Amino acid sequence: MAPMSRNATLFVAVSVLSGFGSSAMALVSGIWILDLTGSPGLAGLAGFCVYAPTLAGPWLGALVDRLPRRPLAVGTNLGLAVLLGALLAVRDPGDAWLIYVVSFGYGLSYVLLDAAESALVPAAVPPGDLGAINGRRSSAQEGMKLVAPLAGAALYAWQGGHAVAGLSAGLPVIGAVLYGLLHVREPGRSPHRREKMALPASRELRITVLVAAVAIGVSALTTAPQYAVVTRDLGLPSAFVGVLTSGQGAGSIVAGLLAGRVIARRGVVFLGVTGALIYAAGLLLKCLPWTPVVVAGAVLNGALPWTLIAAVTAVQTQVPERLLGRASATANTLMFGPIVLANPAGSALVALGGRPGLAIGAALCVVTAGFSRTRSRQPDHA
Repeated sequence: MAPMSRNATLFVAVSVLSGFGSSAMALVSGIWILDLTGSPGLAGLAGFCVYAPTLAGPWLGALVDRLPRRPLAVGTNLGLAVLLGALLAVRDPGDAWLIYVVSFGYGLSYVLLDAAESALVPAAVPPGDLGAINGRRSSAQEGMKLVAPLAGAALYAWQGGHAVAGLSAGLPVIGAVLYGLLHVREPGRSPHRREKMALPASRELRITVLVAAVAIGVSALTTAPQYAVVTRDLGLPSAFVGVLTSGQGAGSIVAGLLAGRVIARRGVVFLGVTGALIYAAGLLLKCLPWTPVVVAGAVLNGALPWTLIAAVTAVQTQVPERLLGRASATANTLMFGPIVLANPAGSALVALGGRPGLAIGAALCVVTAGFSRTRSRQPDHA
């Protein structure tokens, strides 16, 4: 694997910091509200607040395209640090609303930073390196998902929510400094960018976003069925889901590191379709009544980021630079929006048992992958 450039190293470092802070706060916010209010339902609303701003992605992305991307990234990180500092005022159940506000602000920053960074990366690294950089960023974020929740929970148990909030507030400040160190070309001046999308390219973009949307939606659909398989079918404690999550995280780290090579050899459509098929295979393995095979299925589920990396890389390489902010944010809305409906649908499927839900999710991925692969091979009639 080729050594990373200075800009690529900075982007990966930003991914490490943001991945650690967001993963730690995502867990601690819910626990904190639960401890304050005693209500699991109210605790779950913290996650809803994080995802809600994604639905406004197209409008927020249009804002990103009207502003200088790097100053926007710096300012968003500094604003997030100030917002997280407000959690130091939380003392009793009446202050729980502050955690919701901060969770919403975190979600808003995700949308703005994802859109800004999707535009910054192509302006800072050569086009041929985009797949590899996106894969390494994904591996960094997935790696933090293995470490940060445990670290955040331990710090919360030791020193309470204020300590976690203080740590999380410091990370965006460092992220702002790293963004400021980037060497970025001005929009429209890159010799590598194309200002018009050809028909084949736009179809490639639609296909990869479709595959990612279905696969990510299926991941939400199968959350509750996975709990049912662990506790009812295998007769294991619910904490065993953490083992499966760790297995999937390990698979995702490897998948992210390999993504660039696959894109270079076979293209983004192949990466996305293959990721969906491997993810489906992992779901089917989880249907088998043997714990080691179920764990192996979780590792295969680590291919899910391939669908996201494929779509993000397609956006960065096929969309005119001046439109990258809104295109990226709109793609994120399409890819992550299905979670809103898929999650409760998965909970309803548990009435049939855990395995039917996993099988349905696998079938959706296979059908979408087959359709997308066939569509990508059809000739264009411009």
